[in-house]
Amino acid sequence: MANVSMQAAVLETFGGAFRVTTVARPSPLPDQVLVRIAASAVNPLDLKIHAGEAAHARHPLPAILGIDMAGTVAATGPGVTGFRRGDEVYGMTGGVGGVQGSLAEYAAVDARLLAIKPTMLSMRETATLPLAFITAWEGLVDRAGIKPDQSVLIQGGAGAVGHIAIQIALAFGARAYATGSARDRALIERLGAIWIDRNTEVEAYVSEQTDGRGFEIVYDTVGGAVLDASFSAVRKFGHVVSALGWGTHALAPLSFRAATYSGVFTLLPLLTGEGRAHHGEILREATRLAEAGRLAPKIDPRRFTLETIGDAYAALAERRTDGKLVVDIA
Repeated sequence: MANVSMQAAVLETFGGAFRVTTVARPSPLPDQVLVRIAASAVNPLDLKIHAGEAAHARHPLPAILGIDMAGTVAATGPGVTGFRRGDEVYGMTGGVGGVQGSLAEYAAVDARLLAIKPTMLSMRETATLPLAFITAWEGLVDRAGIKPDQSVLIQGGAGAVGHIAIQIALAFGARAYATGSARDRALIERLGAIWIDRNTEVEAYVSEQTDGRGFEIVYDTVGGAVLDASFSAVRKFGHVVSALGWGTHALAPLSFRAATYSGVFTLLPLLTGEGRAHHGEILREATRLAEAGRLAPKIDPRRFTLETIGDAYAALAERRTDGKLVVDIA
């Protein structure tokens, strides 16, 4: 199979146009699965990698980008027991650190990163889940240890991670609150969370929503000043978690509440090889929630192909989206 070819969108210069070309189709190595890719989601992180701006996720050129994918198992390498040819699978499997991404017809991926696709979701819908769901799950479940009846504030509740975090919080029996713009209100409330205008001062919404006590868990998906506000929004002995805690922040508001903080860096297993099996485990939880009707991704209806991937990147860069953008591969 090593000499068989495939089509792929190749990036040759940072910030440049993709070139759709014929490249060698990979063969699965031991513990790898060869996936025929049906759909690849477009994430804000993909834009940063494309521009050469993601120092934490550099991808040597020429590169095949694309972090999230859904597809069908075409072959399995030696040692793979959990998947077989014909299985519909999904995962966050490449596009960073020199690992081939999903903007190609096939990818040979670490089987530990994969899970069986939810039956009631399309390939396009499923492709939007891995990065966002893993990030949301690691924050709420792995770091914050979410429990029933806790008050959970999601900063940026209509975003890719935020709207998934709301659904996870509610699935765990927590009470979900979410900040967003007036335009985001309908989505946030439809998901079952209490909407908080993102322009409201933190003291005002803490007073209004929690009688001044604060939220037991605050998940920041925005970073910057919003993370600072999160330190003021958490209650005594509560927990703040951030997927974008990359700045310099004053810890006094957190410390005076005897609260704790943790960061989420979802790419770590992909970049280092450590913890990859847990990503597969998390996605099996995503499948379980989707099968139970507790998880529904928001997907932009527009269609893109390898030839029009540049249009998808431009739409995301200009924030002209209504949900996650997906590129149809197969």
